[in-house]
Amino acid sequence: MTLAEDNGPERGGDDLFAAEYVLGVLPVEERQIASRRIDAETDFARLVDGWEVRLSPLGAAYLEIEPPASVKPAIDRRLFSSAATTPAEPRAGLWSSLAFWRGLAVAAVAALALYVAVPYVNRPAEQPQARLVASLAADGSDVKYLAVYDSERHEVSLSHVSGVLAAGKDFELWMIEGKNAPVSMGVIPAGATAHIGVSPTTQRKLAQGAVLAVSLEPAGGSPTGQPTGPVVAAGDLKGI
Repeated sequence: MTLAEDNGPERGGDDLFAAEYVLGVLPVEERQIASRRIDAETDFARLVDGWEVRLSPLGAAYLEIEPPASVKPAIDRRLFSSAATTPAEPRAGLWSSLAFWRGLAVAAVAALALYVAVPYVNRPAEQPQARLVASLAADGSDVKYLAVYDSERHEVSLSHVSGVLAAGKDFELWMIEGKNAPVSMGVIPAGATAHIGVSPTTQRKLAQGAVLAVSLEPAGGSPTGQPTGPVVAAGDLKGI
């Protein structure tokens, strides 16, 4: 697989469809199709998860602001006022064109893919990637996590996407390196997000792109040091 195939929207098809879904530029009918596919198709759901991880840092540069009080009434007038009481709208131009915005969004995806890919290509061979990402999911399970390993902070950050934890149980995170026995990274704290510290030995293994897995264990974690319950989510760590 080439770098463009792995990272860029040039792949088209499902990859571009997933990117447009995350950007929010799909028409209602196509967005509904995408939502159904996320629920039914693990591979497509992982594409969506991957684009959410790639695009989410873009929002960090913007401060959260309170919209002016006049915005809501103005939107209501546009949506619900009758044609008889509302002045005729001016002819739609470039800035109100859905095609323009979809094209701009696709261009933004391409630019972002290039932004992600260029440092990857130019990175010296001996320099490890600072961040690795994994979309954790499994067939027959509704548990999904997004995992980001930050080698500079020496931690794995987890975002709980879906799946309900049964009473008296805990989710436990494991690292799997090749054919070696799984290594516990600890019980995953309850909540939408969690951060788990990584030991120096585990750091070296994660930097090589190990597999992360989540198992369902008794409260407090596995009593044996190895998974005792079913693996409900897993995925490969990959560079971004």
